[in-house]
Amino acid sequence: MIASLLLKKNYFNEKLKNTMSDITDKYDFGMIGLGTMGRNLLLNMGDHGVKGAGFDKDASKGALLEQESTHHNLKGFSQVEPFIASLKTPRAVMMLVPAGKIVDEVIAELLPLMQKGDIIIDGGNSHFTDTNRRVDELEAKGFHFFGMGVSGGEEGARRGPSMMPGGDKEAYNVMKPILESIAAKVDGAPCVTYIGPGASGHFVKMVHNGIEYGIMQLIAEAYEIMKTGLKLDNEAIRKVFVKWNEGRLKSFLIEITKDIFAYKAPGTDHLLIDDIKDEAKAKGTGKWTSQVAMDLQAPIPTIDTAVSMRDLSKYKETRLEAAKVYSKEAPTLDVNTDEFLEALEEAFYFSMVITYAQGMFLLSNASKEYNYDLHLDEIAKIWRGGCIIRSEFLNDIYNAYKGNAKLSHLLLDSSVEKVVTAALPGTRKVISSAIAAGIAAPSFAASISYFDNFRTGRMPSNLTQAQRDYFGAHTYELIGKEGVFHTQWVAKSDH
Repeated sequence: MIASLLLKKNYFNEKLKNTMSDITDKYDFGMIGLGTMGRNLLLNMGDHGVKGAGFDKDASKGALLEQESTHHNLKGFSQVEPFIASLKTPRAVMMLVPAGKIVDEVIAELLPLMQKGDIIIDGGNSHFTDTNRRVDELEAKGFHFFGMGVSGGEEGARRGPSMMPGGDKEAYNVMKPILESIAAKVDGAPCVTYIGPGASGHFVKMVHNGIEYGIMQLIAEAYEIMKTGLKLDNEAIRKVFVKWNEGRLKSFLIEITKDIFAYKAPGTDHLLIDDIKDEAKAKGTGKWTSQVAMDLQAPIPTIDTAVSMRDLSKYKETRLEAAKVYSKEAPTLDVNTDEFLEALEEAFYFSMVITYAQGMFLLSNASKEYNYDLHLDEIAKIWRGGCIIRSEFLNDIYNAYKGNAKLSHLLLDSSVEKVVTAALPGTRKVISSAIAAGIAAPSFAASISYFDNFRTGRMPSNLTQAQRDYFGAHTYELIGKEGVFHTQWVAKSDH
């Protein structure tokens, strides 16, 4: 089986050197799901000499694939049997379908048509526990399977995404030439690497999305502070984001935010952003990140808060009622605007660093708990291009873990310590001013509170432990003394 896989790998290597080879009429690679992501990834592969077949029950999507194929080396199918029959063996098939039961249904439909030794890739946002199960089930049946996180959205899929494959390493090695060819490149290096065994690829993508939630919430809070507190108009806010994107905050999310503050719908004279309802949707990856962080006891409060604020935004009617009950004067920040904007840049930078640090700490804990053997420097490296959370700061993260693979927490890196310390005065000024004015800044506040507790050698948790022992006899430990202890805090007759 491995010999046949290696033969396929050698073929792919040769194929990439000789674009549009006419060796066979069959296709090199199959894509199931020709929505925006699936179609664009396959088009990307076609641009790199891969002869690809795409399947979607909606025949119009297959027709669109063929129409957009600039090299005419892609074929659309609306029936699964001829689609599978069109692929060279051992077959390589990737699914880009919604997470959950649909993935299992697609696999069940595929297996009778495929052969042992074929490769199946789940490129969607599957929950890592589902991927664990599928790894075991498909391996037992003789199939090669790996889960792969794909980040970059529509444009990334078409021009170069960041990809996080984990699972069957032999299968990844077969696909490596194709994946490296279509990935985003930073300094010539492809933004894809083998993540680790099992569901590690989907786990890393889930945490990536959790970090994404945190940074998006911080941007939203910065917007609220500028709009509500500083009374800046949309053009002034746009100029702030433009300036930020030219400095150390340069990132994909800041870049698209500045574009949003310049867009007017055709036929209108105002920005579209002002017409969008303030109810944020979510697909679940942020929630999953918070849930597993609780399971692993790896605190990520900035990310948790971002998830909670999306949930709170959905209660629009209740919030409107509360606005009437707790009516107040419009909050205003009585500050020098230019100086405060400089402090806001520091606060955003600080909180962004904290968000990344929390995500990397979660990955570190998961690596130990699930035996993923994650290389955090490589993860930071492939996140630098193509993906949604790409930013200038990821170079600092890469350098930190490259310099010390055993770094227990990103905030303990000496270079990171310097930038965090320098940003503290502005951070405290912004958060204290916003709270005093009645402007919500929950993720900013969560970031500074996390930091202040992280850097203290003695938290007030001794009192919590004493309370637990008082009401539940849960015991406690003592400073400088071995063992566990329990105290009868009051005489029983007192109750």
